[in-house]
Amino acid sequence: MQGGQIVLVDTNIIIEAIRTGCWSALTGYFRVETVEKCREEARSGRAYRPGYITVRERDLRERLIAHDVTDDELARLTLRDAKSSLLDPGERHLWAHALSRADPWLASTADAAAVHAAARLGWEERLVALEQLVESCAARSSVKKLNKQFRSEQLSKWRTLALLERGLK
Repeated sequence: MQGGQIVLVDTNIIIEAIRTGCWSALTGYFRVETVEKCREEARSGRAYRPGYITVRERDLRERLIAHDVTDDELARLTLRDAKSSLLDPGERHLWAHALSRADPWLASTADAAAVHAAARLGWEERLVALEQLVESCAARSSVKKLNKQFRSEQLSKWRTLALLERGLK
């Protein structure tokens, strides 16, 4: 992966990148973009909960582009993939935004349902694990800290299951 590539990220990726200390490297190397719903989700949650990761507004304003998603974009996504209406709001908004883009992009998610939706939309080759992004931007010390669902092996498993499911229909 090359520096400057557009990478669409969901809430889980934002939080894990901040938790592992690779957010600055990631946003400095790639053109990281998301949607307002994911930015909102990243700043919400129960701060008193064990393991809660504090995401500062500054982390989400500097070097991160967040797009608004319209009702029309959400409707187009639902028409193209009815099951996408079952996604968590952040992932649903992210895929609605992605569907409206004509430029090349990659996407990173640690949500199995979002991977399945991406496969149904024909985007399986656009998906990259956070692990791959971190390795590309030379933040290798953060790789060891990544939880399982952010690793290439897990993405590969989810993608294979999604493609098998798609092929069986």
